[in-house]
Amino acid sequence: MLLLTHIGRSVANWPSLFLSLSSSSRYHRRAAMAANFSGDGGGRATLRGVVFDMDGTLTVPVIDFAAMHRAVLGDEGLAAARAASPSGSVDILHHIETWAPPEQQKAYEIITHFERQGLDRLQIMPGATELCEYLDSKKIRRGLITRNIKAAVDLFHQRFGMKFIPALSREFHPCKPDPAPLLHICSTWGILSSEVMMIGDSPQDDVVCGKRAGAFTCLLDETGRYCSLESLADDQKPDFRVSSLIEVHSLLETHFDLVPQSLTC
Repeated sequence: MLLLTHIGRSVANWPSLFLSLSSSSRYHRRAAMAANFSGDGGGRATLRGVVFDMDGTLTVPVIDFAAMHRAVLGDEGLAAARAASPSGSVDILHHIETWAPPEQQKAYEIITHFERQGLDRLQIMPGATELCEYLDSKKIRRGLITRNIKAAVDLFHQRFGMKFIPALSREFHPCKPDPAPLLHICSTWGILSSEVMMIGDSPQDDVVCGKRAGAFTCLLDETGRYCSLESLADDQKPDFRVSSLIEVHSLLETHFDLVPQSLTC
């Protein structure tokens, strides 16, 4: 069942969802989003593009991130990093950014080893193919942002026969949760970020990236881990939450006017 972030809040009141960001440039994008809900569309917003996370969203989770973190940080280092994090989670890519080059290189080698092991077990997420076919039928653009390596993105495209353009891996800097990758995709498309949705399984990476960019956000929560969003920081609370990609189809049809963008842009 589709769950909205603010249960019981009518669509007419949704503009208030987008009043928490401080940047003036993002304020204008939020204002455009609010206008979409109050215009002639009867409370429906315009959507021209959808950007997906890859691991855990388009593909079934196969990487043992806990083991990866232990291999990079060690048991004591991981415990210390978790204790220092307000959320108790560790952003391993950001954590190693301050390390000396030799240690950082070794850490990247360990991370890449785990990621390449995951490639052998790569599986498409149920509902992903059907959702992409639906978006294609509506001529809605599809992009991808992942913190995985480019080789994983290339294999995903090859194995499952679907193409996301642009598809940004962690070689693009800065990576999620910074909004730069999403804003880059919007710029490439020639589309306002307020006309784009970011879909992913991580509040810390995907939702934060989308909200900071001024886009709509949808959290894929297969296991019900985030049944209550109250424990999340404000910038981690999505506009929508679904338990399956299959639910996104009805979400889009219910709340959005899907407007094609010329492929020549």
